[in-house]
Amino acid sequence: MLINFTKMHGLGNDFMVIDTIKQAITLSPTQIQKLSDRHFGVGFDQLLLVEKPNNPKNDFKYRIFNADGSEVEQCGNGARCFARFVIKKELTDKRIEQSISVETKKGIIELLVIDFDTVVVNMGEPLWHSKDIPFRQLKSTNATYIVEEKTVGVVSMGNPHAVLIVDDINQEIAPTAQRIQNSPDFPEGVNVNFVEIVDQFNLKLRVYERGVGETLACGSGACATVAYLDKIGKVNAGLNVIVELQGGKLLVRFDDDKNIIMSGAAEFVFEGQVEI
Repeated sequence: MLINFTKMHGLGNDFMVIDTIKQAITLSPTQIQKLSDRHFGVGFDQLLLVEKPNNPKNDFKYRIFNADGSEVEQCGNGARCFARFVIKKELTDKRIEQSISVETKKGIIELLVIDFDTVVVNMGEPLWHSKDIPFRQLKSTNATYIVEEKTVGVVSMGNPHAVLIVDDINQEIAPTAQRIQNSPDFPEGVNVNFVEIVDQFNLKLRVYERGVGETLACGSGACATVAYLDKIGKVNAGLNVIVELQGGKLLVRFDDDKNIIMSGAAEFVFEGQVEI
């Protein structure tokens, strides 16, 4: 079976995007792992599937799979790519500056393509309750906990995040990230964010993602980090906070309803076919 796909990236966080509306596709975790291989497959951090919505009031359903084949709840960089994809492929009648409503595993998000380079995503409200993350510790001050002997902020943007404030963003992060990811406190794993605070409007961020490892960018990680730092008074998210990742910069802020709004680039790389 031949699959048509598009390769895209958001600040270097790269995706294989498949339209499952015009072609019927079912992939096993093993097949996804093979496709994600950067030497023998297409190569990607996440696989994005464009599907028909469950509720006809929405425009699309959005499914995300990590390179290890596991399905996850949310991906901010992927959402921006998703928006540009459905417009370019004429899967929607909506165009630039018209909101696209998308179902995800953890709720509805709104996507808005501003121009040919920039997409704005309403990621919804951050979730702080342990049962919503999920997270096994129950009591905290300002969503701050001790996990594997590290002080972390814990929050969900539809997917779980742990935020560590560091003095030097260039330090080795993998050993600490892996210990936190393997902690029994996170029954479904966690994305681990390492942030260096430059000032209240500028951050440097690296993210070690579930099922992938370190990526060049993570949109939901940028949103989770800004939400947590705003909660503890380290940034002012009422205005745009610039989050610098290895792949580029995102703008993140709260709107008047305390939803997290993220804006950044989404790029096409190439089109292809692959045999399964």
